[in-house]
Amino acid sequence: MINLVIFGPPGAGKGTQSEKLIQKYGFVHISTGDLFRWHTKNDTPLGKRVKEIMNSGALVPDDITIAMLKEELDKNPQAKGFLFDGFPRTVAQAEALDRFMKENNTAIHYVVALDVSEKEVRDRIAKRRTIENRADDEEDKLNKRITEYFTKTIHVLPYYEKAGRLNTVNGIGPIDEIFARITSVIK
Repeated sequence: MINLVIFGPPGAGKGTQSEKLIQKYGFVHISTGDLFRWHTKNDTPLGKRVKEIMNSGALVPDDITIAMLKEELDKNPQAKGFLFDGFPRTVAQAEALDRFMKENNTAIHYVVALDVSEKEVRDRIAKRRTIENRADDEEDKLNKRITEYFTKTIHVLPYYEKAGRLNTVNGIGPIDEIFARITSVIK
């Protein structure tokens, strides 16, 4: 079993590369954003709590996010591995994820950080906005997400670097070249 975390700012190509990694390695994709949306849409007990928290403008606490992740791992006992997208966002979350994975007799084996400049990210999202018209690409929401990544989330990378699991990959270039860079770090 191989477990991987993919990092990068909004527009770095995490979704595109995740699809290719899932196809190649058979990972189960775990996106916390997708989990939050599914639970709130289906009005599960966790979803009700998430909706209430998000409506108040607060961030979803780590214990709720970990409970959702645990549920996903438990639903996929035959998985070849898991690809985490959108989590962890803080060092505390990274530590909690490591504890949780250890309790499940596994670990995060690789952390891939897509290295893309803020200017490149903004250019990509401007293009994506005209093609996909995604709600999370609206200027004010985008600015918050980019600021969150470059001021908070990026600080998780030294945690994984210290543990010898961080692999920084140049996220600029043709999609297949970036994918080749990513797969070269997965042994």
